Amino acid sequence: MTDQTLDPQIHITTLGQNARKAAQGLLSASTDAKNTALREAAKALRDATPELLEANAEDVKSVEGKKPDSFIDRLRLNEDRIEGMAGALEEIAELPDPVGRSLASFDRPNGLKIERVAVPIGVIGMIYESRPNVGADASALCLKSGNAVILRGGSESRHSTRVIVECMRKGLTAAGLPEDAVQTVGTTDRAAVAALLKADEYVDLVIPRGGRGLVELVRDQASVPTLLHLDGNCHSYVHEAADLDKAAEVIRNAKLRRTGVCGATESIVVDRAVAKDFVPRLTAIMGGDCELRGDEEAVAIDSSITPATEADWNTEYLDPIASVKVVDGLDQAIEWVSEHSSHHTDAIMTEDDDAARRFMTSIDSAIVMRNASTQFADGGEFGMGAEIGIATGKMHARGPVGLEQLCSFKYLVHGNGQTRP
Repeated sequence: MTDQTLDPQIHITTLGQNARKAAQGLLSASTDAKNTALREAAKALRDATPELLEANAEDVKSVEGKKPDSFIDRLRLNEDRIEGMAGALEEIAELPDPVGRSLASFDRPNGLKIERVAVPIGVIGMIYESRPNVGADASALCLKSGNAVILRGGSESRHSTRVIVECMRKGLTAAGLPEDAVQTVGTTDRAAVAALLKADEYVDLVIPRGGRGLVELVRDQASVPTLLHLDGNCHSYVHEAADLDKAAEVIRNAKLRRTGVCGATESIVVDRAVAKDFVPRLTAIMGGDCELRGDEEAVAIDSSITPATEADWNTEYLDPIASVKVVDGLDQAIEWVSEHSSHHTDAIMTEDDDAARRFMTSIDSAIVMRNASTQFADGGEFGMGAEIGIATGKMHARGPVGLEQLCSFKYLVHGNGQTRP
């Protein structure tokens, strides 16, 4: 449970000290031990399903009527989602251990043998909003990659997070690993977030996962290095050489499979050459399940589309709403997407290889797709077992952040008595 009597600065210092000690212990942890911890944590999650559902119901009740449906959907757990969390832990256990990988090796003329090997980053601070499964995914990925993690979930998910962390710590204990490798901030006082962002002595990297407001807060206030996950204003562009039936099916999934995820398509860009054929297909396949807001040309083609405002082109709705923009060819599409994308995930629908190659080369986003739903922007779908987020920057990691991206490296230099002249 959270404790509002905790002094935020002292609390974060204690968590940091514990995490630093645990991270040191993980450096020598075997792959078998880490995998055992993950499998035991998965078992604990399944065993705790009734308790976790009860805790989650309390979280959901606290925000009903106060938050949009998309927010509540991200917060809500059910038996299938809990099984999904447990399954993700087991999938991560099956993945190769990223620690100790040889990244490069070379011999010097003086006889020195130099290796570059993957090592854990150390202590990760994970700050996220409503999705409780992020706590499980982040804990598992950090554990497998040899990192300790301090979780600060949204106050709305605090009861769910408590149970999830208890399960992770049970797994660590069962494997003989330091249970403080997974900790959660025990207060909802926002001063604790500020303290975590300044905890340079103990925390090596902070990863925020949530809305633009959270990410910008972390970016602006942190003195600890950060790995940013900005919002997902994702685009799907229907090129003149698209298979229109295929494109309509893909875009419906990209928008409506789950509207509250960061990989959901928010803006549909349509080539003028096919707009009169495609826009009616789009409105028909959406079937009234999605509000479409379009430019003048889109509205003129189908009056069920409401006029868009300038703000619509830059909005991550996270709701059953999408903007529709008609463009004059591939060049204008690239220009439009480049201007309005948040550089998370963008897609082109086309059967033309040259057009696909040009779009995918020109769009400077972390993930660029062809003829596929943007909702595949997910570490699990990429074969990473899970993800800690989608990095939209360009330094250190980009796109889904999985095990390899949670490692740094160091050099091992092997000599035989060499001295430098």
